[in-house]
Amino acid sequence: MTQQPVPSPGRAVDDAVPTGDRLAAAYVLGIADDAMVYAQRLGEWLTNAPQIEEDMALANVSLDLLGQARGLYAHVGELDGSGRSEDDFAMLRDERQWRNVHLVEQERQDFGFEMARLLWFSAYQVELYAAAAGSSDETFRAVAEKATKEVAYHQDHAHQWVVRLGDGTEESHRRMQAALEAVLPYLAELFDDDPVSAAAAEAGVGVLPSSLHDAVLARVAAVVDDATLTLPNDSRWRARGGRQGVHSAPMGYLLAEMQHVARSHPGATW
Repeated sequence: MTQQPVPSPGRAVDDAVPTGDRLAAAYVLGIADDAMVYAQRLGEWLTNAPQIEEDMALANVSLDLLGQARGLYAHVGELDGSGRSEDDFAMLRDERQWRNVHLVEQERQDFGFEMARLLWFSAYQVELYAAAAGSSDETFRAVAEKATKEVAYHQDHAHQWVVRLGDGTEESHRRMQAALEAVLPYLAELFDDDPVSAAAAEAGVGVLPSSLHDAVLARVAAVVDDATLTLPNDSRWRARGGRQGVHSAPMGYLLAEMQHVARSHPGATW
């Protein structure tokens, strides 16, 4: 039996597609949430990675993503007129108000799974931020430009590990192949043309997710081939709904841990 996403109670993201600055805010919020949630997941590898250099490498990737989220959250607070800060967005929203995809919120598993997830997500970000060079939103464009070099490094890092594991021992090859299959159900959602993304792309603010698919697939396929692995393409179930605030069970636990201190001591500064 396949596991279905378990939504938590609460107020979902508004189904109505906004316009103007509020449209840009809703679109950019999804990009920021992807980065914020994955930064939290990657931070869990500190002291758990296979070697101390990898502890530092994944911590640096996490910090890069956190920096992207911070820059975008501050902008969203201006666009939507709420004046909310980056801390407000990260620490004071309930699960149904988050717009990230399911891929980034899944629990930390073995190292092969993380490298498969990082490979796909970084390849997606490489193409997303490259396409964002044409955005009419100046701040989003600037954040994307700064992040371009960061995400290229992220992809290269994942590339090296996928090849090392895929073209390594019989056991590492088997587990890396299993990791590629484990992330498969969460990939299609990256390229879904949800209403907000479609409207943002039409308005010249955002990038149409489906337009990134072929380039991202080509990037990942080249790495998989280099690693003597096989790219799986058949999944009986696929994730959906993250951009509308419908998340899988791990999301609630992630937020509980990430937000605990801020919610326990409201208004505190440090």
